[in-house]
Amino acid sequence: MSDVVNQLVLTACIAERDALRYTPAGLPALNIRLEHESDVQEAGQTRQVKATIKAVAFGAMAERLGKQALGSNWKFIGFLATPRNGKHVVFHIQEFQQD
Repeated sequence: MSDVVNQLVLTACIAERDALRYTPAGLPALNIRLEHESDVQEAGQTRQVKATIKAVAFGAMAERLGKQALGSNWKFIGFLATPRNGKHVVFHIQEFQQD
């Protein structure tokens, strides 16, 4: 299964941000909500797409992300996972940069 890939690249704005918290192991963690809006081609048609996604960042990435302005746009790179106690997919941010 070494060729299986779980990577998401998403351009979005930071819509909401919780306070920086720490895991039981002492790792900084930040929960945010991202909003994306674009036009995409699907089945030969242009479609307006809007999406809201829950995201989380850990460590130095969480600390960096916590300093960014609400409403600012970024290119986020990471992977999707479902928390053990959750029912919804969460985007785990591993990197972000100015879009």
